[in-house]
Amino acid sequence: MASLNIKKGDTVLIITGEDAGKKGKVLKVIPETQRVVVEGRNKVTKHRKPRNQRDSGGIVEQEASIHVSNVMVVCPKCGKATRTGIKLTGDKSKKVRVCKECGAEIPTADDTK
Repeated sequence: MASLNIKKGDTVLIITGEDAGKKGKVLKVIPETQRVVVEGRNKVTKHRKPRNQRDSGGIVEQEASIHVSNVMVVCPKCGKATRTGIKLTGDKSKKVRVCKECGAEIPTADDTK
């Protein structure tokens, strides 16, 4: 299982498919199948069966996963869709992702807390 360059909380640009050219936030990363779920994109309809008397069934819209090769990370500094690289910090104890376009560090959701 390879590690992915896309992390939960990243803003990504969808480059192929029905939602091509649209941006969204990554809600979930599935490394086993190399897929991501993007907020508000790749919507599919599901027929939901009621599970009990009070539950109402019906047709529900939800986001489906997209393969990671069909999305690109958007750099928070330059705003462009970019490839990412890895750079060691000054004390060489921590790896950070960097934008290949402008060289800016791309923070993860863990870094922003």
